[in-house]
Amino acid sequence: MGRELKSKVAIIGGGPAGCFCAYFLQKDFDITVFEAKSPLTTILPTGGGRCNLAHAEYDFRELASNYPRGEKFLYSVFSKFGTADTIDFFESIGVDTYVQDDLRVFPLSNSAVDVRNKFLESLECVKFIEKRVDKIEEDISGFTIVCGSNAYKFDKVVVAVGGHSGFSLVENLGHSIVSPRPSLCGLKTKEDFVELSGVSFSSVKAKCKGKTYLGDFMFTHTGVTGPVIYQISSIMAREKFPYIINIDFLADGDFDLQGLLNENPHKAIKNLISEYLPKSFAEFILGNLSINPDEKCHRINGTLRDKIIDKLRNFELTALGTRPDGEVVTSGGVDLKEVDSKTMESKLVSGLFFCGEVLDIDGFCGGFNLQNCWSTGYVAAQGIMQSQ
Repeated sequence: MGRELKSKVAIIGGGPAGCFCAYFLQKDFDITVFEAKSPLTTILPTGGGRCNLAHAEYDFRELASNYPRGEKFLYSVFSKFGTADTIDFFESIGVDTYVQDDLRVFPLSNSAVDVRNKFLESLECVKFIEKRVDKIEEDISGFTIVCGSNAYKFDKVVVAVGGHSGFSLVENLGHSIVSPRPSLCGLKTKEDFVELSGVSFSSVKAKCKGKTYLGDFMFTHTGVTGPVIYQISSIMAREKFPYIINIDFLADGDFDLQGLLNENPHKAIKNLISEYLPKSFAEFILGNLSINPDEKCHRINGTLRDKIIDKLRNFELTALGTRPDGEVVTSGGVDLKEVDSKTMESKLVSGLFFCGEVLDIDGFCGGFNLQNCWSTGYVAAQGIMQSQ
C-alpha cells in the first residue's frame, strides 16, 4: 500500500512562487495548483527571454537591501533560502547556470522556455486545474475553493496570485492590501524628447530626492526608460508625481571640455561632443542652449562652455507618471504585518499561507523579484510541513 498523504493543499496561482512551493510539498501532500492560464508563463519574458533566475549576492542582508519594500521581512526568509539554494535547486532539475559580470544569474541555455519546461517536468506529482478561483471560504474543517459552480475542499491554502490581481480573495478573509502601484517601469516626462526617442547611454548617474543611482538610460517618445530609471521608479513608487530627476551623462570618466576646445579649435562643437555622446543628443543639447551646432570650437567662450557642461552633467527632467515598460512588477500587496516571515502563514487565518509578489514586497531589476518568489515559496512549503 502507498503512503497515506498528510493533507490536501491548494495553491492559488501557477506562477514561479506557487510552483516552487508545490515542488517542495508534492512528495508528502496532495497538491492542487489553480491557474487560469498555463502555469509558469510569467517567467517567459524575464531577463529578455533568457530568464534572470537570481542575483549572485550570497549575504542575506545585502540581498535584502535590494528590496525597497520588504527588506527587513526578507531577512528571515533569505536566511532560510538564498541565492546559493536557488542555484542548487535549478541545477538539481537540470538547469545549469552562469553569472554575468553584473552578477545576474542566467541558465546556460539562455532560454526561459528551457527553464519553464524543466521546472514543469519536475512537478510530476502536482495536479493543475485550469480555472479562475472566485472565492476562498474558511470553516472549521478547512477551506473551500470556489471556481464558478465548482467547489473543492482543502486542509490548507497557499495564495500565490502575483501582484496584479486576486487581492479580493484575501481581503474577503480579513487581510489588508497595500494598494498596488507600478514599479520597475519607464517614466513619462513633462519635457518633449520625441526627437531623441531610442537614443541610449550606458552608466549615467541620476539623482532624485537626494539619492544617486547608476545605470543605463534611454529616451523614449513619451519620456525616459532603462535600468537606472526602473530603479528610481521603484524607490519612488509610493511617492507623488511630479518629481525632478537630474542626469549626469559624463559619469563614466573625465571630460575636460576647455582642453578639448583648445585642442580642436576648427572642429564644429557638435562633432566634438559627438565623440563622447550620441550626435543627435549633442545637437539637441546645443539647440536647447541656442548654440549653433556648427559653431567652431574656438568661438565657444567660457560662458557657453559652462552652459554646455552644466547641461551634460546636470540634465534636468520632470517625471509626470509611469509608462508600461520594463519588468511587470508592482509595489503593494498583502500587508506584511499580517504575515509570519518565519513560515509565510497568515497571522489572521490559521492554515492560510502566502508567497511571491502577492505580498507587499518588490525588488530592483536583476533577478531580485524571482528570488523573492523562490524564497517565499520555499519558506511557505516549510511552514506547511511544520504545521502538520
